[in-house]
Amino acid sequence: MMKIMQMKAFHEIMLTGSVSAAARNLHRSQPAISSLVAGLEDDLGMKLFERRNGRLHPVPEAHYLQEECSELLGRMNTIQQNMQGIKALNTGKIEIVTMPGPSVFLLPNLIANFAKEKPNVESALISRSSEVVFQLIAAQQYDLGIADYFEGKADNTSLVKENIFRFDCLCVMHRDDPLAKKKYISPNDLDDKPLATLDHDHELYANVEKAFSESQVRLNVRFTTRYFIPLLTYVERKLAYATVDPIAMESYRLYKGSGGELVFRPFKPAITYRVSILTPVYRPASLLTQSITEKLIAEMHRLGGVLIG
Repeated sequence: MMKIMQMKAFHEIMLTGSVSAAARNLHRSQPAISSLVAGLEDDLGMKLFERRNGRLHPVPEAHYLQEECSELLGRMNTIQQNMQGIKALNTGKIEIVTMPGPSVFLLPNLIANFAKEKPNVESALISRSSEVVFQLIAAQQYDLGIADYFEGKADNTSLVKENIFRFDCLCVMHRDDPLAKKKYISPNDLDDKPLATLDHDHELYANVEKAFSESQVRLNVRFTTRYFIPLLTYVERKLAYATVDPIAMESYRLYKGSGGELVFRPFKPAITYRVSILTPVYRPASLLTQSITEKLIAEMHRLGGVLIG
């Protein structure tokens, strides 16, 4: 069976025309190169060179072998370069499925920053409901997922690894609103005022309802949506206040820059919301996936998320 070093020695002799030049280029001794070529001839059961007057002259069959070796060694060099690129996180593809909110600005911004100087890095980002995100990660179809936290759902399967972050939600109002002057917003500030929040079956709605009930003030929910970003339209039109997570605030900042019409204030006492970062247990994470996941976790921490599980 032909060995790589045998092919390299043969290939170099064919290119340079001499054992001495091949030895120099491969950083080997002349006897070592001669031994490699002799071994290659033994393995093939045929002579590749005629030896005349101390020089090697390739037989016709050697030219065919040279073409094959050139193609094979070139392919091996490409593979080596690609693997080095993968190790350096310069090559590869990551497939991400997420609930809609982070797909609009947060994740594209994170991926763009990561891939800016890595032209061979590819990303596929799709948006699905949190329920479907969980199903797709459990089916091992994506590298990374972001979804609303579902109480105990990951505990019932060995197919998904879950990192759970708790966020303190924010009250959003138009910058012209009198409450914009306050550092914190309490349920008392919003007594019977029109509110925009997530759907009635969402964890956040229950937490908002509990906070208003404990403060003994009236909860006036005028608008509900499944996701945070649409709530901001109602606030911009001065139709309601809204409860959103810091991811929605960051998305608005990335979209509007410093020219936005909305202000975001913490609730006091805090109204919380949980997010899960999901990875498939039986889909081995590439170095690229590991790096993107680490950056996403760091971003969650930067936005005030507390890792709780």
